[in-house]
Amino acid sequence: MVRSWIFKEKGDAGGWVEHSESDLPNEPVLIDVVHSAINYKDALSITRTAPISRKFPMVPGVDIVGVVKDDISGTFKAGDRVVATGFGLGEVHWGGYTTAARLKPEWLVKLPDGISNRDAAAVGTAGLTAAMCIDALEKYGLPLESGEIIVSGATGGVGSFALRLLDTAGYHAVAMTGRPEEEAYLLAQGAKNIVARSEFDQDVRPLAKERWTAGIDVAGGKILANMLSTTRYGGSIAACGLAASMELPASVAPFILRGVNLLGVDSVLASREKREKAWKRIEASIAMHPLDDMVVGHKFEEVNQLAKDLLASKSKGRIVLGWR
Repeated sequence: MVRSWIFKEKGDAGGWVEHSESDLPNEPVLIDVVHSAINYKDALSITRTAPISRKFPMVPGVDIVGVVKDDISGTFKAGDRVVATGFGLGEVHWGGYTTAARLKPEWLVKLPDGISNRDAAAVGTAGLTAAMCIDALEKYGLPLESGEIIVSGATGGVGSFALRLLDTAGYHAVAMTGRPEEEAYLLAQGAKNIVARSEFDQDVRPLAKERWTAGIDVAGGKILANMLSTTRYGGSIAACGLAASMELPASVAPFILRGVNLLGVDSVLASREKREKAWKRIEASIAMHPLDDMVVGHKFEEVNQLAKDLLASKSKGRIVLGWR
């Protein structure tokens, strides 16, 4: 038998259900799920605060870590440790809040030996996105001696992992935050110094004083526009989120007068090649920055209350769910 949190239909409050393995989606790779996590999107879904799930019945959980039980596609072998993120998991495809899952092989990446199952769940979509942002910046020729790299939303999942990954690679990361009381946390993640978000959440000048060689942005809106206007000649900003706004109140001046690059980064439909490269970067970072100080472990059965606590800002760190 399989145990899953299932929304049976639109408007259903959802809950744990025992069902047959034959009820799983008809996909080639069968895995035993060992861990998932609670992201902000998961909390919105579980509490029905936002319509994250768009097909029914649906199992929520956007991150899945498990062990391959069988793969009729021949891509993986039994016993392989794998991770799945993105591709509409928990939204249009059954997600990770279950004891077993059937998935397409192209959704899965074999975990590097240096990443434990728990740590893979802690990293999840947030860490993968951060790693892909740095890969995008390096593709445009980011040198180690490049100067300051600004990271918005630095206390969040993507921001925190970006600081760790930048520090591992030897870059000078600057954390942007609206929570000055978290300075010690940000410095521990790898930030070399801190700047106030209020400096960026204001009306945008077409061009301002050059400061950043590069940046990683999760916010959009005025914050991204001000990051662009203060980026040095030939620099790049990797944009991967819209936490503040979908709008971009910027001019073309940074692009045509300073040759600034705005790089869009999407981790949802990224190729396996890009994902494998990102997970290798993450493996190196974990060796230097173990995740013990940021991982909070809980049982899957606690997911309902944990989701409520996350939305109420009562939790901190990366919430990893397990069956033991």
